[in-house]
Amino acid sequence: MASAVRAASARPPAAGKQAPWRWACAGVVLGMLACIAVWAPARWLADALVWAGAPLQLHNAEGTVWNGRAQLLLHSDTQDRTALPGTLQWQLRPAWHGALPGLRVLWQADCCLSAPWQWHINTDLRQLQLQADDLPDTRALRLPAAWLTGLGTPWNTLQPQGRLQLSTQGLALHASPAGVHMQGRVQLEAHDLSTSLSTLRPVGSYRLVALGADRPTLELSTLQGALQLRGTGAISAQGVVFDGEARAAEGREDALSNLLNIIGQRQGARSLIHLG
Repeated sequence: MASAVRAASARPPAAGKQAPWRWACAGVVLGMLACIAVWAPARWLADALVWAGAPLQLHNAEGTVWNGRAQLLLHSDTQDRTALPGTLQWQLRPAWHGALPGLRVLWQADCCLSAPWQWHINTDLRQLQLQADDLPDTRALRLPAAWLTGLGTPWNTLQPQGRLQLSTQGLALHASPAGVHMQGRVQLEAHDLSTSLSTLRPVGSYRLVALGADRPTLELSTLQGALQLRGTGAISAQGVVFDGEARAAEGREDALSNLLNIIGQRQGARSLIHLG
């Protein structure tokens, strides 16, 4: 009888008596993870962009990943960097768009946007979809052309000055292992551009249009100015292919000669531009 009592006392506690402690520990861990997810600092997002080597970087990020603000930089491998005036603010929220879970992103920038710009990002871990609200000309994203010098060559040589205006219509991107597919229209206009390579100011105003398709196309045209630019191209999984030319308006050849030598391969009065 005594041996039976000793054997019973030596048995481990019942699993049911340990369960509350296990659930309590699991609850604490899940609570900590939830707090980290909710209060994750915005600088984590900035660090992720640096780690990925992205040309866009967030400087002096404040707030959380979900509600943050920072100065937006363009950064190149040559250590050139330029910052937008003012700050960029963002708001992320979980959301469903179509049949996929994802995020609703709201961008605000007093320097460059007259109203918030909303994106919808969705994924099933095999593909990524991004759909952006339209940006008409009246609410276009406006940027200083000097910001492009942060991309390094050739922009740091051209030292552009002027105004950039980005508008979109029906913009949607679909990324998968097969590549990136674009729908809609993206239009970038450069107004009253000037450069340190020419004494002529401005040299002109220009428009670049990207049209979505199975193979998105590019078209560059001149709105006005002494420097005449034109060209066409396409965007594929392998990159951008573009062919165009630059030439000076009659009587402006001497003022634009140095610039034409830099833009592309000189061929008489023209400068041939080729990418890809």
